[in-house]
Amino acid sequence: METQLSSLCPILGFVIRFAKVYYHSEIDFGYDFVTCGSALKILNVAGNVRLHSHDVKYGSGSGQQSVTGVDSSDDHNSYWQVHGKTGAHCVRGNPVKCGQTIRLMHVSTKRNLHSHHFQSPLSRNLEVSAFGEEGEGDEGDNWVIVCHNKFWSRSEKIQIKHVTTEHYLHVSGDTYGRPIHGQKEICAYPSIHDSNYWQAAEGIYIKPTEVKSRTSADDDEDGNDDSDDKEPVSHDEF
Repeated sequence: METQLSSLCPILGFVIRFAKVYYHSEIDFGYDFVTCGSALKILNVAGNVRLHSHDVKYGSGSGQQSVTGVDSSDDHNSYWQVHGKTGAHCVRGNPVKCGQTIRLMHVSTKRNLHSHHFQSPLSRNLEVSAFGEEGEGDEGDNWVIVCHNKFWSRSEKIQIKHVTTEHYLHVSGDTYGRPIHGQKEICAYPSIHDSNYWQAAEGIYIKPTEVKSRTSADDDEDGNDDSDDKEPVSHDEF
């Protein structure tokens, strides 16, 4: 029982903060775009599984926290929060641009979606892991959102491309045994494939609190803000 309660603590804190933000009328379940600060589940379209992680380490490769795909739509370990790329600030509530570099932080464990040149355990593609502490990792946490409009739309199928390796976030189709029986292998794949298309699913989507005119000096070329003195538009951080 204590273990179960401990695993739920980050989610309970997340829900409390959500309620606080909702009170300030900054959440819009009808909002069309994925925004900085939003926490969402990400569905693989071909495999019909959601991107997932948990405090289970790989037994080979990097030995880092494993990332898998799960069938369940209500698993609390499938929430990922949108942050700016390493070393940059992503203004809370701003829609993520197509071509923007971001990080995806696993809400429960506060580790970032990560890849590198270790082989994945089943398909021998590149391993995808969750890495870092309290949301702080390294350049291997950076991913580009590949889409075809101006912003990342919740209704659009997108690809998530790793900056360093130039591989795509992918479901291999291979299935793990114990201790994560039935979960699908997530890996990074070198080319475009049906199994590396994703779509925003369930989540808490933060709506911009105001429309601001932004100059090229405000944002870098991929939509992140590199300055340290800017504050998020909204009141609270998850």
